[in-house]
Amino acid sequence: MKIDLKKEFKQFYNSSSKHPVFVTVPKQTIISIVGQGNPNTSIEFKHAVEALYPMAYKIKFACKKLGKNYTVMPLEGLWWMDDMKNFTIKNKNLWKWKIFIVQPNFVTQKLFDEVFEEVKSKKEPRALSKLKFETINEGLCAQILYIGAYKDEGATIARLHAFIKENGHTFDGLIQKHHEIYLSDMRKTKPEKLRTILRQSID
Repeated sequence: MKIDLKKEFKQFYNSSSKHPVFVTVPKQTIISIVGQGNPNTSIEFKHAVEALYPMAYKIKFACKKLGKNYTVMPLEGLWWMDDMKNFTIKNKNLWKWKIFIVQPNFVTQKLFDEVFEEVKSKKEPRALSKLKFETINEGLCAQILYIGAYKDEGATIARLHAFIKENGHTFDGLIQKHHEIYLSDMRKTKPEKLRTILRQSID
């Protein structure tokens, strides 16, 4: 039986586009790469994606051999700048990012290391050495589903931030990393139909 983590944790991956909601996200195991630059033009970002997916699928196949089959989770990204006042579309070349794929809780550091060496020995992606196995713990967050082109997210992000403040919460004490979960395949989906979860951790 194949495990579908998106269905098991549907409250984190199946939000409404009509209004934001609060969710408490548990600690998650991820494989990740950190970088900087415009995701539309940065070769560093391209190489990061090209390293993440082979690892994600090799880990899946290794688990399947052990009798644990599952669906690979969608790509996710944290986006920020040291001064979030400058975090605008005009400054995309200065954006910092961490892109990652959530792993089932039975994936271990040992398994990751074994798969890493296998990928390295066969066809080593250029950014493979930057890839990490780690955990994130977001805790209380607000999120909303956004449908449309990435460049037009601004109004929906503003709604999300307003919702947080209207309900007595803040994220001013955090490095305000903007979290996106890419539910659509951006290579095959028209921009106006892209489905993205927008998430913000809360103090």
